[in-house]
Amino acid sequence: MKIGVYYVVAGTASGGIADKGNFPWLQTLSEKTGFEFEIADAAHLKDYDFAVEFIGSGGTEGFFLKELDKLPQPCFLLTTGANNSLAASMEILSYLRQHGLKGEILHGSDDFVAGRLKELAQVFRAKKRLNGFRLGRVGEPSDWLIASGTDADLSKQYNNIDILDVTMEEFFEEIAKKQYLENTYTRLIKSKNFASEEVEKALYIYGALKRIAEKYCLDGLTVRCFDLLDTVRSTGCAALAILNSEGIYASCEGDVPALVSMAVLGELSGKPVFMANPSRIDTEHNEIVFAHCTLPLSMPRDFEIMTHYESQSGVAFRGKLQEGPVTVFKCDGLMKRYFVSGGTLTENLSEFNLCRTQIKLHLDEPVSYFLQDSIGNHHLIVEGDYSALVREFFRWR
Repeated sequence: MKIGVYYVVAGTASGGIADKGNFPWLQTLSEKTGFEFEIADAAHLKDYDFAVEFIGSGGTEGFFLKELDKLPQPCFLLTTGANNSLAASMEILSYLRQHGLKGEILHGSDDFVAGRLKELAQVFRAKKRLNGFRLGRVGEPSDWLIASGTDADLSKQYNNIDILDVTMEEFFEEIAKKQYLENTYTRLIKSKNFASEEVEKALYIYGALKRIAEKYCLDGLTVRCFDLLDTVRSTGCAALAILNSEGIYASCEGDVPALVSMAVLGELSGKPVFMANPSRIDTEHNEIVFAHCTLPLSMPRDFEIMTHYESQSGVAFRGKLQEGPVTVFKCDGLMKRYFVSGGTLTENLSEFNLCRTQIKLHLDEPVSYFLQDSIGNHHLIVEGDYSALVREFFRWR
């Protein structure tokens, strides 16, 4: 990854001295982060996934101010412990705040600054990826998702995320073609020796959604999947499992906020995301059970094929996830509210009265959130603790 660097140094004799001391530091940071730092003028910093302003010496405040309107916001002021670099950065940061602009001084030990750079770069790379995302809404949200609608115009206005509507009629027409392309995941499903007729129907649904995603250039989609039970006599679980494994975010039941949350968490973590319902909460032990009938096939260490829980038909999956650190996350469709918690996956369950993939988690944040202030019912889970990264993402909204 390349980091854009706008280098600011006072145009005096001390500037040359500052250069000799400053550029080797960039090399040190490059070695510690694995990033390539590239000096760029102010107008081109926006071409990078992440950029910093390197305040190389004192006396640079005026130079910085002249270029401020060209610089991407917020401003991250890379600062050394010499040449009055820190003093100048503090003056600049005070000016930014006086004018309602965000920024931060990056200052400290090599390891601290390198760590902060890696964290920020990950956040802003995700933000840049999400800018201009195209999400498809195949049918309306399921009737029971009364709190999970998202206004497409406001989504575009606030977050530059496009929400496109695709009719169920178009979806059904695609399913009727009975076509899909074989790949690693279709072959994996077939290898499980589940009822071949049911598997084929499920894969026709996958083929239909994949073609819709390609037709509309979608980064993700959500589908009113329960309507498939009456029309196709199958479920969307396999289709969503494959699409999520292929890098196309796919959520159930027409739930756009869950889809947006899935995209945010996926882009920040770089990992497959499990969408699930809270099924049981133990406030005394701060534990929660999540369950759903689909998950990315690239996520579990093993899985078996079963029928869909509610309908006892179609194709669904019981996956066994790795015990250990996890992140639980949800935001609303416009990313104005969010919840995040680190936690530990303590047990995979196999209960008869829940959706097929079932996990028990112990959370760091109080589970009372789900009973008092929950953002809808569906929540998103990834392996590993990315809760600090999620908070950083929303800090710079």
